[in-house]
Amino acid sequence: MKWTKLTVETTCEAVDLLSAFLDEEGVLGVQVEDNMPLSDEELAEMYIDLLPDNMPEYDGTAKVSCFLDDSYNIEEMKNQISQELNRLSEFIEVGSCHIECSETEDADWLNNWKAYFKPFRIYDNIVIKPTWEESPADVTEKDIVIDIDPGTAFGTGSHETTKLCIGQLKKYMKAGDAVLDAGSGSGILSFICSRLGAGKVLGVDIDNIAVDVANENRAVNNISEEQVSFVCGNILEDKELAGTIGRQYDIVVANILADVIIPLSGIVQEFMKKDGLFISSGIIHMKEDEVRKALLDNDFDIVDTVYMKDWVSFVAKKRNSGRY
Repeated sequence: MKWTKLTVETTCEAVDLLSAFLDEEGVLGVQVEDNMPLSDEELAEMYIDLLPDNMPEYDGTAKVSCFLDDSYNIEEMKNQISQELNRLSEFIEVGSCHIECSETEDADWLNNWKAYFKPFRIYDNIVIKPTWEESPADVTEKDIVIDIDPGTAFGTGSHETTKLCIGQLKKYMKAGDAVLDAGSGSGILSFICSRLGAGKVLGVDIDNIAVDVANENRAVNNISEEQVSFVCGNILEDKELAGTIGRQYDIVVANILADVIIPLSGIVQEFMKKDGLFISSGIIHMKEDEVRKALLDNDFDIVDTVYMKDWVSFVAKKRNSGRY
């Protein structure tokens, strides 16, 4: 099957926001060439001996490509991308915004990216390992190793927002806690919660492909459905689904976009125990004040705020809950 490939010339600064926009539009494949140099810390976390040849020099530019089947109106999608870049240009540099259109075969984008997805240590004792790779030599019995094949679902776990969530979960989650993972993607945070001692985890995602991938990854990690389960749906809009979830969670974690966290903060207490915590991440720095206001306006007290590069994570509790 042939796919239409749209390649947008933009900036490294715009990559995350443009990728998130494409994900919200339901695009199944997004490829990034960001010319971003690896830091010493990132090199230390990667289990590879040599970087690929001909690594480009950093110049601030990037290319974001997406792959569309024949169900998409290509010209309409190009216009939507242009409109989003124009909106983003009010806040950040977005580059030339030139969009190139070409055709490609399935194998060109479904599998070639795997050459660059290597095992990496996302946290002190947590390693993310692609299912097709061997475990790194320095992994010990004390390490938590999560096997992941993201397929066409969103999430390899390498982003700063995931690291922020893991740090807060390790800090605040107690053994036996019930966790709701809102926007579970390929399931990484759900599996980490389970391995850290959560009693049960429910992952919810609006993308049925992501839910299928997460279930496959759960099986690969030998985690039972009683420990971690996934459902597809939109808890912001589907009241029937929201009603089945119930007010039973010690922690709700949401590693999604600020524009989703803001309305989610208005209903998330429906799923939380009286002394429950809401851990949110995926918040770009320019949206920090908006998310903080939404949390405070919806009867939350913010008990912790952490930062990593351009990203922010909040831990909030119900006002007057007595916790902390």
